[in-house]
Amino acid sequence: MRENISTKFGSTELDRNLLNSSFKVQTQWHVITGAPCSGKTTTIDQLRSLGYQTIPEAGRRFVEKELAKGRSLEEIRFDQGEFTRRIYDLMLEQEAALQPDRLYFLDRAIPDAPSFFRYAGMNPNDVISDCFQYRYRSVFILDRLPCELDGVRTEGDPGAEFIDYWMERDYADLGYVVMRVPLMPPEERLNYILERIE
Repeated sequence: MRENISTKFGSTELDRNLLNSSFKVQTQWHVITGAPCSGKTTTIDQLRSLGYQTIPEAGRRFVEKELAKGRSLEEIRFDQGEFTRRIYDLMLEQEAALQPDRLYFLDRAIPDAPSFFRYAGMNPNDVISDCFQYRYRSVFILDRLPCELDGVRTEGDPGAEFIDYWMERDYADLGYVVMRVPLMPPEERLNYILERIE
């Protein structure tokens, strides 16, 4: 199923009636996101090295922790729906612990969830209400690099293309002006982002 994306909810758009919600909390948080294989982790690591407070990707942290317990990636991701919900719950917990008035760079944010729910064959509208919990200061979506599976990510190029397409649509539907970060050397990507938050 993963790579043909022929799921029940594979082309489900966000419900326009649910998109009339108001954001509950205005934040100073910047979202660095994108499909798998977009270089998010590299960018987040660069920002951290400059002294910015960064929030790591919940999914990667969870998988790495489970692998360290001796579980295989196949075991961890055997039930894609359960895996996706588990990561989603971790994201909710992670953001609830942050201070809205502090500047953070987040490696993914709650509004990434609709894209991953679709990919897992679940209804993206189940998570819309949580997408209005926080209003992020800016959203950067990094253009994709060719996919290289690394022992944590399992999505290949078709899955990454699917997630990239829906992620940009979903953030825009939620009212964000999405800033695409083009392919360029890591240092130039970093400067591209920093110039736009200043």
